[in-house]
Amino acid sequence: MNKPELRSSPSIIAKSRSLWPSVLRWIPTSTDHIIASEKRLLSLVKTSYVQELVNIGSGPPGSSVRWFRSSSNEPRFINTVTFDSKEGSPTLVMVHGYAASQGFFFKNFDFLANRFKVIAIDQLGWGGSSRPDFTCNSTEETEAWFIDSLEEWRKAKNLGNFILLGHSFGGYVAAKYALKHPEHVQHLILVGAAGFSSGSEEKYEWVNRFRATWKGVILSHLWESNFTPQKIIRGLGPWGPDLVHKYTAARFSPRYSAEGVFTEEESRLLSDYVYHISAAKASGELCLKYIFAFGAFARSPLLNSASEWKVPTTFIYGTEDWMDYQGAEAACKQMKVPCEIIRVPQAGHFVFLENKDGFHSAVLYACRRFLSPHPDDEPFPEGLISA
Repeated sequence: MNKPELRSSPSIIAKSRSLWPSVLRWIPTSTDHIIASEKRLLSLVKTSYVQELVNIGSGPPGSSVRWFRSSSNEPRFINTVTFDSKEGSPTLVMVHGYAASQGFFFKNFDFLANRFKVIAIDQLGWGGSSRPDFTCNSTEETEAWFIDSLEEWRKAKNLGNFILLGHSFGGYVAAKYALKHPEHVQHLILVGAAGFSSGSEEKYEWVNRFRATWKGVILSHLWESNFTPQKIIRGLGPWGPDLVHKYTAARFSPRYSAEGVFTEEESRLLSDYVYHISAAKASGELCLKYIFAFGAFARSPLLNSASEWKVPTTFIYGTEDWMDYQGAEAACKQMKVPCEIIRVPQAGHFVFLENKDGFHSAVLYACRRFLSPHPDDEPFPEGLISA
């Protein structure tokens, strides 16, 4: 493939370099390592792209509070990759989930770039984006961290209208963004989206029973203490990469089909990438306890806002996804805009990796009114399930 073009600020790159060689550091990573591992992973993508660090300023306009309660006026940056596309293609913005970054979509970029202008980002506090100190102390402030930084990124990129796709926690952020800024979102695609349930429903009573056990008490305490999986990786220091490699190999084993999810090279490059984005300074990951209660139930459930939805929405779930698509079903019943649910077989929570062909078919169908001159005549994709 052609080498990616890199646009960045000299100051942010200079600050990311350590005086110590990585081999001598307890946690052998840095911003430079993240961008380098991203570049290695995206070398598997054939479509040319531009990688840039988009300056979103130091805080929302008109606010006396700098980004995330910091007194610093230092600008923050969103790591962004934009893929070459045909002129006039609809814009598709892709937002990753928790404990991930935009590189997780590496197996989808080539296909989608044939039909869309694909732009993928690392949310603020994740991946190669700036990692400010996380000092939010409420659900409202934490949601604003992600929603306002995404809006400032949109302004910096001079984007008008676009299709917004979010996975898991990124789906929660995408939905909250569309609720606040519906004028900019043409269509919303929520993939294995988190955050529809509060856990108060009768079918989740088992979670409450587990919380009352000694194991549940300990895990609840760790959750409320903001103990994240990334802290384990950092604590292991130079042994962290080996743990991440074992996790990646086990997590993406061929559990839903006879074919493996990754080649050996893909697995190696993804593991390297996951280590660096996980071991870097804690920032966005600390949102967890403010957005979700123990059990990954939303503190501000999207279901409560379903009647206020103003953007047509497609939900995509793997049939083996641990996220409950029934929350999306309940939301669709309250929505006053077009809404559909597509389930992809032989796939779990990472449907875009585990059954990429089915995922691609679902995305094209979701965007039929932007891609087809006769969208109402487009047949539902064979092999997928309409819930």
